[in-house]
Amino acid sequence: MSKRAVIFPGQGAQAVGMGRGLAEAFPECMDLFRRANEVLGYDLAKICFEGPIEELTKSSRAQPAIFVVSLACYKALLAVRPQIQVAAAAGLSSGEWTALHIAGVLSYDDTLRVLEARGRFMQEACEERPGGMLSVIGLTLDQLQKVAVETGAEIANINSPEQVVLSGPKECVQAAEKMVKDMGARMAIPLNVAGAFHSSLMVSAAIRLEQFLGDIPFAAPSMTVISNVSGGPHGTPEEVKKAMVQQVTGSVQWVSGVHWMKNQGIAEYIECGPGKVLTGLIRRIDKPAVLHNIQDRPTLDAVAGRVSDP
Repeated sequence: MSKRAVIFPGQGAQAVGMGRGLAEAFPECMDLFRRANEVLGYDLAKICFEGPIEELTKSSRAQPAIFVVSLACYKALLAVRPQIQVAAAAGLSSGEWTALHIAGVLSYDDTLRVLEARGRFMQEACEERPGGMLSVIGLTLDQLQKVAVETGAEIANINSPEQVVLSGPKECVQAAEKMVKDMGARMAIPLNVAGAFHSSLMVSAAIRLEQFLGDIPFAAPSMTVISNVSGGPHGTPEEVKKAMVQQVTGSVQWVSGVHWMKNQGIAEYIECGPGKVLTGLIRRIDKPAVLHNIQDRPTLDAVAGRVSDP
């Protein structure tokens, strides 16, 4: 029998209205929002359900908001399919914290606090050292590594065999954009983000996060959780903590992570959270994989009718 993984999106997936239908339908989902409001000290539920999008898009709001909504999607799945078995969990960037939480590495309250702080530290780093990001489609990783060397941009995300994101100072990203177009890239899209995420420009955020995590208790994962940094499974609690600090400045090895799961027999994925970005990426990495997405009540009902309990 093939194995199943659950995957969680990161910052950028946010949308006004996310989570509302599930919170209204499932008390355990509404409880997640109530507790988040208490822990964070503001009405996260209202921001998720009503916006405005400008508030929801702030890193210190978006990261805990996507976590809560993604977890609500997962909790709703467990409510309708309580016997479902999951062999592994993974998340893209901040979504990796959701995967760690469901594996019991850190508590719900602590995950909220970490993501609020992480988002705040990243926003401060963006203001200290302005930068940008560029999504490139149609060039190989080897080609883009040469672009990075020549322009000073850095490899931020290896999202699929065809899509890689570059990050760095604005002038470096602009030089990279011109270079990849000259090299025949099918698409080169500057991203609408606050700064140069997953690059050395985030080093101050990584330092602050490491200090913040000092007093946060981490436990060993109760299931396999894939690291963005290594593209393989997380290890001991201390190794997890170290990797999650490195993740702020390091490249997201999404392709390697999916390949690792495929090699372990994972052939079915359930994306829990707003949007369908990860489903689309895996479709380009592992074409035979069975893919599901849960982001609201209609998609939950559809998935519940397709997946089996084991």
